[in-house]
Amino acid sequence: MQFFSKKPHYEYLRKKWLAKHKDVSEKLLASHGQHLRNITLGGLGGLMLLSTPGVNVALHAGELSAHEDGITKAEDKNVLLVAALKGHVPEEMRKLTDTEDEAISKILSEKLKMQVEPELEGIRLNRTYGMIGGEQHLYRYPGDNLYKHAGNASDWAMYGPAGIAPGLGAWGHFAPSEAAFDENDKERERYYLAVQTFLAPGFAENVGKYRDFFKFRKMLVANPKTGQAVVAVIGDAGPAAWTGKHLGGSPEVMHFVGLAGGPRKGAVLYYFIDDPKDEIPLGPINMKGGRVS
Repeated sequence: MQFFSKKPHYEYLRKKWLAKHKDVSEKLLASHGQHLRNITLGGLGGLMLLSTPGVNVALHAGELSAHEDGITKAEDKNVLLVAALKGHVPEEMRKLTDTEDEAISKILSEKLKMQVEPELEGIRLNRTYGMIGGEQHLYRYPGDNLYKHAGNASDWAMYGPAGIAPGLGAWGHFAPSEAAFDENDKERERYYLAVQTFLAPGFAENVGKYRDFFKFRKMLVANPKTGQAVVAVIGDAGPAAWTGKHLGGSPEVMHFVGLAGGPRKGAVLYYFIDDPKDEIPLGPINMKGGRVS
């Protein structure tokens, strides 16, 4: 069974427009990001900013609203998150100091309305700022295949080309059978991360404890250049240290942090989410926290 876009010319033009949109946005943010919080607009129509890929951001009367084709029609403040992080995230992609981690996690917690931490239950990863690369889909239950992942032709066109990994994730299938497969399992695979759990300090001495802690552990992934952020879970271990990448993201994660195109990689911040009651939904978020509608 194959899926095709009903509007191939539209999809081609849309992708070209998004690429141009991103280029203009990043140049604008690089030059003026530090001033965005201080912008005051008069009554002559306001200032139109081209922010993240696919997002038209208009600043007017002190309010920031956004609309992204196919992603969000809700109020969004990604540009202000970029401005808040500026000066705290180093240009060099390196391990952050404890002081930097504290400042950045505080900003993310306040802006995204959720508690994020570099360490939970005495466990932390080897780093919180690194290179993410695109991953394939994972088998969700015995008998699953790539075509069963497709919700509709549009989803297939967007995420299907990533393919499906030949092996299982670090914790096996997301559900023991297709009959037992539910929406929670679907969301976990849809928004999963491959994280270098094996490089976490203390892992070798506490394999069982760390394995159980990391399984489907909820994390925030944020693109500091665009302000796009996603709530995801750890669904696999990797990538290998020699790849030069520090974590991997599902096709959906890569799309919603703005790194699905080109080399399919880029620098991101990633922190544990302290959500003991499991109240924060998986998926892309806006500045108010929670799922983008």
